[in-house]
Amino acid sequence: MGQQEKVSTSLAGAVSEGISASLATVDAELDRRYPGDPGTRQPVHTVYVPGNVFDAATIRSWGDQALAALDEHAPDAATFAGVLGLSDDLAEDVYGRVRAKLEREPIEDLRVDFEDGYAGTDEDHDAARAARIITEAYADLSAAPYMGIRMKCMEAAVRDRGIRTTDVFLTGLMEHGGLPDGLVLTLPKVTYAEQVTAFVRLLEAFEKAHGLDEGRLGFEIQIETSQAILASDGTATVARMIDAAEGRATGLHYGTFDYSACLGVSAAYQASDHPAADHAKAIMQVAAAGTGVRVSDGSTNVLPVGSTAHVHEAWKLHYGLTRRALSRAYYQGWDMHPGHIPTRYAAVFAFYREGFQAAAKRLSAYANQAGGDVMDEPATAKALSSYLLRGIDCGALDTAEVDALTGLTRTDLDRFAAPRRGDLTATAQ
Repeated sequence: MGQQEKVSTSLAGAVSEGISASLATVDAELDRRYPGDPGTRQPVHTVYVPGNVFDAATIRSWGDQALAALDEHAPDAATFAGVLGLSDDLAEDVYGRVRAKLEREPIEDLRVDFEDGYAGTDEDHDAARAARIITEAYADLSAAPYMGIRMKCMEAAVRDRGIRTTDVFLTGLMEHGGLPDGLVLTLPKVTYAEQVTAFVRLLEAFEKAHGLDEGRLGFEIQIETSQAILASDGTATVARMIDAAEGRATGLHYGTFDYSACLGVSAAYQASDHPAADHAKAIMQVAAAGTGVRVSDGSTNVLPVGSTAHVHEAWKLHYGLTRRALSRAYYQGWDMHPGHIPTRYAAVFAFYREGFQAAAKRLSAYANQAGGDVMDEPATAKALSSYLLRGIDCGALDTAEVDALTGLTRTDLDRFAAPRRGDLTATAQ
């Protein structure tokens, strides 16, 4: 035993107490504004289907069309891997997982669209029908994990229509048994934080009318205008929007084409990897960090249809954009066509399969304080466990193989992925 060191201090306890008292308001504000990630599953994509087209067969139809595209244009793993540049050791695994996913769960998040994509003549009827079909889908287990609507925006010309469609849809859900757990609402073309506040008031009124818990209804905010990124006074509007949502905001979705057009980007260059898109998403990402609000990338409008040569080029583009987004921590995006689904899942699965063993090894070493060739901190352990959990949730990784390599249960992974605020600066136990 070494000699016990004498410990001395110079400051009275009142000093520490005074400092803590002076920061009490800041402590409360940190807890309110930055609660951290909710720890729930985030879908890898959102699919938009016009409200006049959506029906009970939509989800299965998208899966079947995606499988048919594979059968026609990449009937085996080698062909698919050759198009996308997958390594030999990943080719069979990724291809098999993609096909299995398309058969089991082709869509993770579906939004019935009553905004830009809507071309119906009876919006009341279509909104009520969507509510009934979605309720039935959750009841018979054919639903996507997340489903909901995108209504028209809060601008004056379409405001009343957007409010009414939201009311008709939500009322229909209540009449058919209540709000499903996977319900998602998307508010498009938000320009001012006051429009977010107005939507909050609408949802509050609905909750009161039906005796629902306050805050039961959340929503995504679509970022499609320059004013949503930068206000006239130079501040970040999107940060104000998150605050204006009063805890109801669940996501920020980047609108590739509306935003690009707003900045004057010509049609040929409107894409999710344009510098203007990168700037907007970086602002969104920083504004959302720590708030529990998730960021989604946009989409590509290059459709994989027609000749095999064109399909392959479109697949290569979509795969590359999806991998690019994942590397920038945009774990969700939009898919506009069934033909995009195979490359969405191929990109996601390859992303998690490629880094799986290294991430598992590092997290295991951290959890067991075993050291290794990388010295990780609690924040890195959070990122590693979040990476593995996302891989499990989408089907890229199997729970058993993650358990085997890390020695950690799902509960352990959840604990590392969502530490309490102070734990990020503490030593792992």
